[in-house]
Amino acid sequence: MKKYKIGIIGSGWIAEKMAITLNGMQGVEKYAVASRSSEKAEAFARKWEFLKAFGSYEALADDPDVDLIYIATPHSLHYEQAKMCINKGKPVLCEKAFTANAREAEALLDLAHREKVFITEAIWTRYMPLSMKIQQLLKEGIIGTPYMLSANLSYPVAYKERIQRPELAGGALLDLGVYALNFAAMAFGSDIKETHSFCQLTESGVDAQENITLLYNDGKMASLQAGIYAKSDRMGVISGDKGHLIVENINCPEAVRVIDADYKTIAVHEAPRHITGYEYQVYASIEALENGWLESPYMPHAETLRIMKQMDALRKEWGVKYPCD
Repeated sequence: MKKYKIGIIGSGWIAEKMAITLNGMQGVEKYAVASRSSEKAEAFARKWEFLKAFGSYEALADDPDVDLIYIATPHSLHYEQAKMCINKGKPVLCEKAFTANAREAEALLDLAHREKVFITEAIWTRYMPLSMKIQQLLKEGIIGTPYMLSANLSYPVAYKERIQRPELAGGALLDLGVYALNFAAMAFGSDIKETHSFCQLTESGVDAQENITLLYNDGKMASLQAGIYAKSDRMGVISGDKGHLIVENINCPEAVRVIDADYKTIAVHEAPRHITGYEYQVYASIEALENGWLESPYMPHAETLRIMKQMDALRKEWGVKYPCD
């Protein structure tokens, strides 16, 4: 069986989490890492036992043996880096947020289709088995007709440079709010009638805390929160006329509790044991490559683009602008 040689662009904590993941996976090889400097790349490669280290991203993409490149840099760099990889014919697993804005996302997806190169957004929640289970439970009607949803994700990360700086596409929305939007999308779909929101800005002009309310054409309503100051409970609740689902950690679902109309727990579905949770998006990428697909069914290109447009519209309403806009 072929072992897929994985290359990583970036050498920060997210890249390290992927290295930990690859270490426990079957059918993959920790092949190469690229950073802005040879020293950083070599230190990463030594620590995580990668075969090769490159002091430039282009050098990694030029390596003929690399099968898949994972991009683990700040949002503002994704477009140029993914574009470079696609132009060199290299399949890409690109961290969320996919790009800094919808214009970049659309250009990147168009290029990938023209060049017939696979690319997918690495929003890990979309690929997880428990996320699929939640959708299955809703389809089965275990809580009747769903009407309301609430979800939040907030961590005290305001001190991080990539969060504070507009030129790095900072703020809560692209880093954390994107998970709440995806949680709502997986449960309620995309037929949104109205969006209402309120946002608090940082001194640097990026979004710090936000409330987002989505009203759907079929009458459903979602209430979402994200922020960079508080450590929230990360809960998601989906309520129907015959009960509700409680999801522990919308970012990386750990368990979903099924509550009936009498407020009694009738089932608890726990996430299967995993390495970090990142493995599912890697396996989904390999599945696509083996089938000759240009996108993954778990996160279709149209959905990536729609959510980027959704976030653009929210930022415009809040007055959050990035230099690349």
